[in-house]
Amino acid sequence: MAILDFIKKQLIDIIEWTDDSRDTLSYRFPDDDREIKNGAQLIVRESQVAQFVYLGQFGDKFGPGKYSLTTDNIPILTDLKGWKYGLESPFKADVYYVVTRLFTGNKWGTANPVMMRDQDFGIVRLRAYGTYDFRVADVPKFLKEVAGTDNHFRLDEFNDTMRSRIVSVFSDALAQAKVPALDVAARYSELGEALLPVINPILGEKYGLAMTSFILENVSVPPEVEQAIDKRSSMAAVGNLNDYVKYQMGQGMEKGGGGVGGIGAEMAVGMAMAQQMMNQPGGVMAQQTKGVEAPAPAGGGTLDVLNPAQVAQMLGVTEADVLASLEAGDLKGRRIGTQWRVPKAAVDAFFKS
Repeated sequence: MAILDFIKKQLIDIIEWTDDSRDTLSYRFPDDDREIKNGAQLIVRESQVAQFVYLGQFGDKFGPGKYSLTTDNIPILTDLKGWKYGLESPFKADVYYVVTRLFTGNKWGTANPVMMRDQDFGIVRLRAYGTYDFRVADVPKFLKEVAGTDNHFRLDEFNDTMRSRIVSVFSDALAQAKVPALDVAARYSELGEALLPVINPILGEKYGLAMTSFILENVSVPPEVEQAIDKRSSMAAVGNLNDYVKYQMGQGMEKGGGGVGGIGAEMAVGMAMAQQMMNQPGGVMAQQTKGVEAPAPAGGGTLDVLNPAQVAQMLGVTEADVLASLEAGDLKGRRIGTQWRVPKAAVDAFFKS
């Protein structure tokens, strides 16, 4: 009786595994060097596949259900072992349980910036991160290429490999898509969907995996590119530059701003407004001349050299404004003693600048 009990302990009559974790990809049933008896019960639960391996060769595979191991339902293993008359005695084989459920919320990200050519900024370095969902699609290939003979293969053992593969494919897809850096943020969903048909053939062929979703959560650019984007946004917000300058002038007058710089800015705005008036048909100063007409001298003709008062009369500003602009160097002139003389050509150049 004791001998029969000993023999029973050396045989496996029930093979099953209950997954009590959320990160196990494959698990090898512990046989403790025991043999599987003829007619043993194999139990495979939902989201599991049981794969028999005999001397390094893949045998029969079982999906969810309850099976009695006989010659009829393990034909591959029967052939591998070379049984001439079917399964009549206990046998040894490794049984791997592979989890086929969907593994969700796995994170990926670029450890180093991805170089891409952008139509707006030239060569740009991008960083990206997001999540993906996947499942085991080809059990034998997954065991051969990924899990190997590991008796308990977990998700964290494969994360680095998956991350590097995804980043590589992401870089290629982003380069092929030629999406401008300014538009990437608005096309996260489109890029994620476009990557699936690119990455799935690679994952399936190499690892026996299938990715069901790929989510791009964020793409960031270097600080200098961010500054360029901010400047471009600011320019777009300003709109019409002439209106903006007028507004700034009005604000400065309201606050009582003065000084040489302020006066020079006001003169520039005044001249811009004068130029705009000249370009308007029928305006106050609408005429065919290209420059500013100097006031006529008492004896007739035109003046080639003007004094500050005459320049002020031409520009419609005060003589103090003209003197301040001459001191600041905005308006070119020559000081003779205590008096300023301004060539008319300098006034025309200042007006057009």
